[in-house]
Amino acid sequence: MNYENIQFTVEGGIARLTLNRPDKLNSFTDAMHAELRDALDAIQSGRGEAAAARVLVLSGAGRGFSAGQDLGDRAMQIKEGKMPDIGNTVERNYKPLVLRLQNLRVPTIAAVNGIAAGAGASVALACDLVVATKSASFLQAFSKIGLIPDTGGTWFLPQRVGMARAMGLALLADKLPAEKAAQWGLIWECVEDEAFAARIDALAAQLATAPTKALVRTRQAMHAGLGHTLEQQLSFEGSFMRELGWSPDYAEGVAAFMEKRAPQFTGE
Repeated sequence: MNYENIQFTVEGGIARLTLNRPDKLNSFTDAMHAELRDALDAIQSGRGEAAAARVLVLSGAGRGFSAGQDLGDRAMQIKEGKMPDIGNTVERNYKPLVLRLQNLRVPTIAAVNGIAAGAGASVALACDLVVATKSASFLQAFSKIGLIPDTGGTWFLPQRVGMARAMGLALLADKLPAEKAAQWGLIWECVEDEAFAARIDALAAQLATAPTKALVRTRQAMHAGLGHTLEQQLSFEGSFMRELGWSPDYAEGVAAFMEKRAPQFTGE
Protein backbone atom coordinates (compact mmCIF):
# COMPACT_ATOMS: atom_id res chain seq x y z
CA MET A 1 0.00 0.00 0.00
CA ASN A 2 1.35 3.42 -0.93
CA TYR A 3 1.00 5.74 2.05
CA GLU A 4 0.11 9.42 1.70
CA ASN A 5 -0.84 10.25 5.29
CA ILE A 6 1.75 8.28 7.25
CA GLN A 7 5.37 7.24 6.89
CA PHE A 8 6.34 3.68 7.74
CA THR A 9 9.80 2.11 7.86
CA VAL A 10 11.41 -0.88 9.55
CA GLU A 11 15.15 -0.98 10.21
CA GLY A 12 17.23 -2.77 12.80
CA GLY A 13 14.14 -4.29 14.38
CA ILE A 14 12.60 -0.84 14.91
CA ALA A 15 9.34 -0.01 13.12
CA ARG A 16 8.76 3.72 12.85
CA LEU A 17 5.24 4.91 12.08
CA THR A 18 4.89 8.66 11.65
CA LEU A 19 1.60 10.51 11.34
CA ASN A 20 2.34 12.67 8.31
CA ARG A 21 -0.10 15.54 7.88
CA PRO A 22 2.06 18.27 9.45
CA ASP A 23 0.08 21.07 7.82
CA LYS A 24 -2.99 19.83 9.73
CA LEU A 25 -1.11 18.98 12.93
CA ASN A 26 -1.39 15.31 11.94
CA SER A 27 -5.13 15.25 12.56
CA PHE A 28 -6.88 12.00 11.73
CA THR A 29 -8.97 11.35 8.64
CA ASP A 30 -10.61 8.24 7.24
CA ALA A 31 -7.71 7.96 4.78
CA MET A 32 -5.11 8.13 7.55
CA HIS A 33 -6.97 5.51 9.58
CA ALA A 34 -6.97 3.14 6.58
CA GLU A 35 -3.20 3.52 6.25
CA LEU A 36 -2.66 3.05 9.99
CA ARG A 37 -4.68 -0.15 9.89
CA ASP A 38 -2.59 -1.47 7.02
CA ALA A 39 0.75 -0.66 8.66
CA LEU A 40 -0.23 -2.08 12.06
CA ASP A 41 -1.68 -5.19 10.44
CA ALA A 42 1.60 -5.65 8.56
CA ILE A 43 3.45 -5.66 11.90
CA GLN A 44 0.95 -7.98 13.53
CA SER A 45 0.93 -10.49 10.69
CA GLY A 46 4.64 -10.21 9.94
CA ARG A 47 4.00 -9.10 6.39
CA GLY A 48 6.97 -8.06 4.29
CA GLU A 49 9.65 -5.98 5.99
CA ALA A 50 7.41 -5.61 9.04
CA ALA A 51 8.21 -9.22 9.97
CA ALA A 52 11.50 -7.96 11.40
CA ALA A 53 9.84 -5.46 13.78
CA ARG A 54 10.63 -5.91 17.47
CA VAL A 55 9.32 -2.51 18.64
CA LEU A 56 7.11 0.25 17.23
CA VAL A 57 7.80 3.97 17.57
CA LEU A 58 4.70 6.09 16.86
CA SER A 59 5.37 9.78 16.25
CA GLY A 60 4.08 12.85 14.47
CA ALA A 61 5.69 14.88 11.69
CA GLY A 62 6.36 18.57 12.12
CA ARG A 63 5.57 20.57 15.24
CA GLY A 64 3.10 18.26 16.94
CA PHE A 65 2.05 14.67 17.59
CA SER A 66 -1.62 14.95 16.63
CA ALA A 67 -4.45 17.43 17.07
CA GLY A 68 -6.99 14.59 17.06
CA GLN A 69 -9.84 14.17 14.62
CA ASP A 70 -9.84 16.41 11.55
CA LEU A 71 -13.24 18.09 11.84
CA GLY A 72 -13.01 19.01 8.16
CA ASP A 73 -12.87 15.38 7.04
CA ARG A 74 -15.79 14.13 4.98
CA ALA A 75 -16.90 11.75 7.73
CA MET A 76 -17.47 14.73 10.04
CA GLN A 77 -19.44 16.90 7.62
CA ILE A 78 -23.12 17.80 7.87
CA LYS A 79 -24.86 16.22 4.88
CA GLU A 80 -28.28 17.30 3.69
CA GLY A 81 -28.92 18.91 7.04
CA LYS A 82 -28.06 15.73 8.97
CA MET A 83 -25.37 15.73 11.63
CA PRO A 84 -22.60 13.13 11.25
CA ASP A 85 -22.72 9.89 13.23
CA ILE A 86 -19.62 10.46 15.36
CA GLY A 87 -20.26 7.24 17.26
CA ASN A 88 -19.86 5.35 14.00
CA THR A 89 -16.52 7.07 13.42
CA VAL A 90 -15.37 5.99 16.88
CA GLU A 91 -16.49 2.38 16.31
CA ARG A 92 -15.09 2.19 12.79
CA ASN A 93 -11.77 3.97 13.24
CA TYR A 94 -10.67 4.79 16.77
CA LYS A 95 -11.77 1.67 18.61
CA PRO A 96 -9.89 -0.61 16.15
CA LEU A 97 -6.83 1.66 16.27
CA VAL A 98 -6.57 1.55 20.07
CA LEU A 99 -7.17 -2.20 20.15
CA ARG A 100 -4.53 -2.80 17.49
CA LEU A 101 -1.98 -0.86 19.54
CA GLN A 102 -2.97 -2.60 22.77
CA ASN A 103 -2.77 -6.05 21.18
CA LEU A 104 0.29 -5.54 18.99
CA ARG A 105 2.85 -8.34 19.08
CA VAL A 106 5.65 -5.86 19.84
CA PRO A 107 6.03 -3.16 22.51
CA THR A 108 5.11 0.38 21.52
CA ILE A 109 6.58 3.82 22.21
CA ALA A 110 4.67 7.07 21.64
CA ALA A 111 7.17 9.82 20.83
CA VAL A 112 5.24 13.02 21.55
CA ASN A 113 7.13 15.98 20.14
CA GLY A 114 4.43 18.67 20.55
CA ILE A 115 0.72 18.99 21.14
CA ALA A 116 -1.25 15.76 21.60
CA ALA A 117 -4.89 16.78 21.70
CA GLY A 118 -8.20 14.94 21.78
CA ALA A 119 -7.94 11.56 20.12
CA GLY A 120 -4.27 12.31 19.50
CA ALA A 121 -3.63 12.30 23.26
CA SER A 122 -5.58 9.07 23.72
CA VAL A 123 -3.72 7.33 20.88
CA ALA A 124 -0.43 8.26 22.54
CA LEU A 125 -1.69 6.88 25.87
CA ALA A 126 -2.61 3.62 24.14
CA CYS A 127 1.11 2.92 23.68
CA ASP A 128 3.20 1.07 26.27
CA LEU A 129 5.64 3.93 26.90
CA VAL A 130 4.91 7.61 26.30
CA VAL A 131 7.92 9.91 26.08
CA ALA A 132 7.43 13.62 25.40
CA THR A 133 9.54 16.69 24.84
CA LYS A 134 9.52 19.32 27.54
CA SER A 135 7.72 21.67 25.15
CA ALA A 136 4.95 19.12 24.46
CA SER A 137 1.52 19.16 26.05
CA PHE A 138 -1.60 17.02 26.35
CA LEU A 139 -5.09 18.38 25.89
CA GLN A 140 -8.50 16.81 26.42
CA ALA A 141 -10.31 19.28 24.18
CA PHE A 142 -13.61 17.42 23.89
CA SER A 143 -15.67 19.51 26.32
CA LYS A 144 -14.98 22.58 24.20
CA ILE A 145 -17.10 21.09 21.40
CA GLY A 146 -19.68 19.31 23.52
CA LEU A 147 -18.20 15.81 23.51
CA ILE A 148 -16.58 13.35 25.94
CA PRO A 149 -12.99 12.05 25.84
CA ASP A 150 -12.99 9.12 23.43
CA THR A 151 -10.44 6.75 21.93
CA GLY A 152 -10.09 5.26 25.39
CA GLY A 153 -9.63 8.59 27.15
CA THR A 154 -12.20 7.86 29.86
CA TRP A 155 -10.38 4.55 30.52
CA PHE A 156 -6.75 5.70 30.38
CA LEU A 157 -7.05 8.96 32.32
CA PRO A 158 -8.58 7.77 35.63
CA GLN A 159 -6.19 4.80 35.70
CA ARG A 160 -3.10 6.92 35.14
CA VAL A 161 -3.79 10.05 37.19
CA GLY A 162 -6.80 9.24 39.40
CA MET A 163 -10.39 10.37 39.15
CA ALA A 164 -9.94 13.91 40.49
CA ARG A 165 -7.24 14.84 37.99
CA ALA A 166 -8.96 12.98 35.16
CA MET A 167 -12.17 14.92 35.76
CA GLY A 168 -10.28 18.20 35.88
CA LEU A 169 -8.52 17.49 32.61
CA ALA A 170 -11.75 16.44 30.89
CA LEU A 171 -14.10 19.12 32.21
CA LEU A 172 -11.79 22.14 32.06
CA ALA A 173 -9.96 21.18 28.84
CA ASP A 174 -6.77 22.87 30.01
CA LYS A 175 -3.42 22.00 28.47
CA LEU A 176 -1.30 19.70 30.61
CA PRO A 177 2.42 20.41 30.10
CA ALA A 178 4.51 17.31 29.49
CA GLU A 179 6.62 17.91 32.58
CA LYS A 180 3.52 17.87 34.81
CA ALA A 181 2.14 14.87 32.86
CA ALA A 182 5.28 12.96 33.85
CA GLN A 183 5.02 14.13 37.47
CA TRP A 184 1.40 12.95 37.59
CA GLY A 185 2.25 9.57 36.09
CA LEU A 186 0.27 10.11 32.90
CA ILE A 187 3.39 9.45 30.80
CA TRP A 188 6.67 7.65 31.34
CA GLU A 189 9.15 10.44 30.73
CA CYS A 190 9.61 14.08 29.76
CA VAL A 191 12.96 15.02 28.21
CA GLU A 192 14.59 18.19 26.98
CA ASP A 193 13.72 18.91 23.35
CA GLU A 194 17.30 18.69 22.15
CA ALA A 195 17.77 15.26 23.78
CA PHE A 196 14.45 13.86 22.55
CA ALA A 197 15.52 12.13 19.33
CA ALA A 198 18.50 10.44 20.96
CA ARG A 199 16.36 9.29 23.90
CA ILE A 200 13.72 7.76 21.62
CA ASP A 201 16.42 6.02 19.59
CA ALA A 202 18.00 4.60 22.74
CA LEU A 203 14.70 3.31 24.13
CA ALA A 204 13.74 1.79 20.77
CA ALA A 205 17.12 0.07 20.46
CA GLN A 206 16.81 -1.29 24.01
CA LEU A 207 13.35 -2.74 23.40
CA ALA A 208 14.29 -4.06 19.96
CA THR A 209 16.86 -6.36 21.57
CA ALA A 210 14.73 -7.34 24.58
CA PRO A 211 12.68 -10.55 24.96
CA THR A 212 9.71 -9.34 22.90
CA LYS A 213 7.20 -11.98 23.93
CA ALA A 214 7.86 -11.34 27.62
CA LEU A 215 7.34 -7.60 27.15
CA VAL A 216 4.02 -8.12 25.39
CA ARG A 217 2.88 -10.66 27.99
CA THR A 218 3.78 -8.07 30.67
CA ARG A 219 1.47 -5.55 28.99
CA GLN A 220 -1.30 -8.11 28.80
CA ALA A 221 -0.89 -9.13 32.43
CA MET A 222 -0.89 -5.53 33.64
CA HIS A 223 -4.14 -4.75 31.85
CA ALA A 224 -5.76 -8.03 32.86
CA GLY A 225 -4.99 -7.28 36.49
CA LEU A 226 -7.27 -4.25 36.42
CA GLY A 227 -10.27 -6.55 36.23
CA HIS A 228 -9.02 -9.46 38.35
CA THR A 229 -9.00 -10.30 42.01
CA LEU A 230 -5.56 -11.02 43.48
CA GLU A 231 -6.26 -14.74 43.35
CA GLN A 232 -7.31 -14.56 39.71
CA GLN A 233 -4.25 -12.51 38.83
CA LEU A 234 -1.88 -14.93 40.53
CA SER A 235 -3.29 -17.73 38.38
CA PHE A 236 -3.09 -15.52 35.29
CA GLU A 237 0.56 -14.78 36.01
CA GLY A 238 1.22 -18.48 36.44
CA SER A 239 -0.14 -19.28 32.97
CA PHE A 240 2.14 -16.71 31.37
CA MET A 241 5.13 -17.82 33.43
CA ARG A 242 4.54 -21.40 32.31
CA GLU A 243 4.49 -20.33 28.66
CA LEU A 244 7.51 -18.04 28.93
CA GLY A 245 9.45 -20.60 30.96
CA TRP A 246 9.43 -22.84 27.90
CA SER A 247 10.55 -20.08 25.52
CA PRO A 248 13.96 -19.84 23.81
CA ASP A 249 14.43 -16.32 25.19
CA TYR A 250 14.10 -17.57 28.78
CA ALA A 251 16.67 -20.28 28.11
CA GLU A 252 18.98 -17.69 26.59
CA GLY A 253 18.46 -15.28 29.50
CA VAL A 254 19.34 -17.92 32.08
CA ALA A 255 22.35 -19.11 30.09
CA ALA A 256 23.62 -15.54 29.70
CA PHE A 257 23.17 -14.90 33.42
CA MET A 258 25.09 -18.05 34.35
CA GLU A 259 27.83 -17.31 31.83
CA LYS A 260 28.04 -13.63 32.88
CA ARG A 261 27.48 -12.31 29.36
CA ALA A 262 24.92 -10.13 27.58
CA PRO A 263 21.90 -12.12 26.37
CA GLN A 264 21.08 -12.36 22.67
CA PHE A 265 17.29 -12.44 22.62
CA THR A 266 15.42 -13.32 19.43
CA GLY A 267 11.92 -12.40 20.52
CA GLU A 268 10.82 -16.04 20.58
